[in-house]
This record gives sequence, structure tokens and C-alpha cells, in this order.
Amino acid sequence: MLDLPIQDTNLFNAFRPRLKSLAYKMLGSIADAEDVLQDAFIRWLQADRSLVREPEAYLRQVVTRLCLDELRSARARREAYVGSWLPEPVLQEEPSEDITLPLLLVLERLSPCERAAFLLHDVFGVAFDEIALTIGRDAAACRQMARRARLRIRSERPRFLPQGARGQEIAAAFFTASRTGDIDGLRALLARDVTVQADGGGKVATPPRPIVGIDAALKLMAALARLFSAQMSQLLRYASVNGLPGFVTIERGCELQTTALDVRRDRIAAIYVCRNPEKLGHLVIDRTVANQIRPASKGTCQ
Repeated sequence: MLDLPIQDTNLFNAFRPRLKSLAYKMLGSIADAEDVLQDAFIRWLQADRSLVREPEAYLRQVVTRLCLDELRSARARREAYVGSWLPEPVLQEEPSEDITLPLLLVLERLSPCERAAFLLHDVFGVAFDEIALTIGRDAAACRQMARRARLRIRSERPRFLPQGARGQEIAAAFFTASRTGDIDGLRALLARDVTVQADGGGKVATPPRPIVGIDAALKLMAALARLFSAQMSQLLRYASVNGLPGFVTIERGCELQTTALDVRRDRIAAIYVCRNPEKLGHLVIDRTVANQIRPASKGTCQ
């Protein structure tokens, strides 16, 4: 093993992107993932590194165990969460099926150990013997947990993700129709059983429960269009939001918002809106609008 702290730091940083990806998929939170990585780094520096034969496997175990502890302590916080809960949005230039928002929501409904077994084996390619050491179960139990998780994910996560430009064409059409109050245009875009889920965390206004069905969704869009007519959304960019086509906007002059669209066979089956300012602070935004966004961190516009 390397002896100098700077070398150990560099070694940790070499593994950091994959460790952060694991922590985010486990927790659905960029901020919590960063906290876990900071804890893991401290434990790495405090460990007897001369005894660590496979640093990446060791760090993966540390991060997974920290995430399991965080998930268990987060249950009470999630139960008290105001309104719908969505994972923190991650923006990408191109869609990526391994980090889609529907997948993260299904993972949220698994037990912590099922989530760990599935992610470690199916996403990160870790052998069940290592998973068993990580979560304190035998390999057979870990294999069974991963299988249960896999079956549930396959049953609940449709695989009709649009590719590249087509998905963003639909996102652009939805943005225009929703902001101008084009109800006929929206009706042509939405699936009959469309759902609308918005996360404000009790800090900004959102529907308290998911909106289900095209008629209820159109009624909501018509009401929002009246607000947009008084102060139009400012479109910052189109992007892949957690693997789904979407866009980033400023609402009411200062409130940052992401919108992600689950598109299946050219119809929008689900709309996911994140408005909770605590979940949006990590996004990199053009500096020319930074002063407009900053008040939203307090949950109000000034």
C-alpha cells in the first residue's frame, strides 16, 4: 500500500466517481451522498491501509454500510416529509438507463438490504460473496434479495425510454403547450393515465398528492397557464433529468425548477417536477441568472 497521505487521498479520489454513483443510487440525494463520501474518506485515512488488499472493494463496503445506516435513520424523516418525495435531480447531456427517475422511485420502495444487493450486483457487478460480507447476510440470502428486487423492478419500471432527440422534441412541445395554455396540444401529448408528481418539500407550493388521469392533469395545467400568463417561466435549458427528457426553468422570477417526463410510445405517462430548493442547490446554473435564483433558497421570491 501507499504510505503518504497525499497518495492515499489520490487513490480515494480515483474511486470517488463510482462511490458517489453508488451512494446517490442508494440514497436518492446528492447532499447525503456527499456526506457519506466524506465519512468514508475519514474512515479510509484512519484505517490501517497496509492491511487493505483491494482498496476499491474496501471503500465500496464502507460506503454501502454508511448508506444502509443512513437509510434506516431516514425512514422517520421520509414519513414526516410534506407532500410527494422525489430524488434530487441529476442533469445529463444524454439519457442513461441506469439512473432513471422511475428506477430510483422503485428502489425507494425496496428494503435497504434489497436495494444494496440489487445495486451492487446488477449495476456495479459485485460478486455475491462480497455483498454478503458488506451487508452481513450469507451469499444465498443476498442472491435471493437481488432476485426479488429485480423482479419488482421489471414489473414496475416500463422500458419505453425515448432516444435522444425524440425525447427532447416531446419535452419542448410540452414546455410550449403547458406555458401557453394550449390544452388541445397537451391532450395530444399526455397518456390517458398520466400522473403528475411534484416535490416542494413544504417550502414552495405544489399539489399535496400526485395528480392522476388526463382530465385532472389538464385541469391543473389550465390553472398553471393562468399563472404563466402573468409571469412566464424562464427556460434555462433542456436536459436529460435522471435519464428522462426534461428541462430546467425559473418560475415566478426566482424559483428554480426541474421537470422530467416519462415518455412511453410518444405519450407522456408521468411528469415529475422538483421545486424543493434544498434539492436544487447542487445544479450548475448560468451565472447571469444566479442573482434571480438565490432568493429561492429561502423558499420565497423577493
